[in-house]
Amino acid sequence: MVSWNSGIHSRSLKEEICEIGRRIYNKGFAAANDGNISIRTGDNEVLCTPTMICKGFMKPEDICAVDMEGNQIAGKRKRTSEVLLHLEIMRHRPDVKAVVHCHPPHATAFAVVGEPIPQCILPEVEVFMGEVPIAPYETPGNQQFAETVTPFLQSTNTIILKNHGTVSFGKDLTEAYWKTEILDAYCRILLLARQMGDVDYLSEQKNRELLDLKKRLGFDDPRFHNENCDLCGNSAFREGYREQIPVQRAFPKAPEFPGYLQEPCGAACEPSAADVDERLVQLVTDQVLAALQKAS
Repeated sequence: MVSWNSGIHSRSLKEEICEIGRRIYNKGFAAANDGNISIRTGDNEVLCTPTMICKGFMKPEDICAVDMEGNQIAGKRKRTSEVLLHLEIMRHRPDVKAVVHCHPPHATAFAVVGEPIPQCILPEVEVFMGEVPIAPYETPGNQQFAETVTPFLQSTNTIILKNHGTVSFGKDLTEAYWKTEILDAYCRILLLARQMGDVDYLSEQKNRELLDLKKRLGFDDPRFHNENCDLCGNSAFREGYREQIPVQRAFPKAPEFPGYLQEPCGAACEPSAADVDERLVQLVTDQVLAALQKAS
């Protein structure tokens, strides 16, 4: 990975931006001219993608540069208007050196519906991502749009942009991109699972074990600092939501045990004899009807 302070004239950094652009285009995360990418190269210097260019076919000479106020300071092409979003993130998070914004289809489906990303389902997501907040919608390209993410920046590296897409960020471009890929893969799994039925949530005990693992690995999580939040809800960013915390509709939690599905309940969950007889009769009936239809 190239050092972030190599300067705005570093061809290696520009090539890295082009490579990430090819990845998001090939994954279907950015159609046509969608998306934008940036990497900070100095105290007041940020390389970014230009406007109106396909991210899958960029060349190093296409990349431009801006200062931390958004003024273009280098490049033949005009900088993307959405770089203001990237700069807002970098100003509030000095540890962030790279930002990737695009429209991964499965995650963006959640953005369009306004469905919060459920937690307590996949261990890898709990450990490496945690809660993904939904920033309110604003017209892309202006400072008001950039500031929609501000309330959520201190406790996450991945944010869904309502009716728009996603933005992920990290210490380098690879880390920022991986967050997007993990999120979209998770959303795809959720959508596929929902077609089969209700999803099963991890128990509180099992999810606390994952949070303990996350802490041992050195990752932060807003749930470490808020004893009142629902571990599997979308309340860790309670203060960030301007109107109300998004409510899960497509992925509801079990009403008999708010936040989690119950632990295995043993014999109490076994079907009754009547249920077994009814299922057996239905199975035999279906097989007989199928055989008659085939014979005719």
